[in-house]
Amino acid sequence: MPYVTNQDLPMRVQGHLPDHAQDIYREAFNNAWQQYAGDSRQEEIAHRVAWAAVKRVYEKVGDIWMPR
Repeated sequence: MPYVTNQDLPMRVQGHLPDHAQDIYREAFNNAWQQYAGDSRQEEIAHRVAWAAVKRVYEKVGDIWMPR
């Protein structure tokens, strides 16, 4: 289930990440979703790839995600 907009993202993503980080998450998720089509773990892998993409650009400082 690719995400069309940031408002479609899970609440755990929307409620914690800044807008730009949500863009990164959504784009990485959607790319991984297509890349792993047919894999029984497609959704899990796509979420992991998306979080990894965010963590390359942002780091969590306390409760806030800050650009690196």
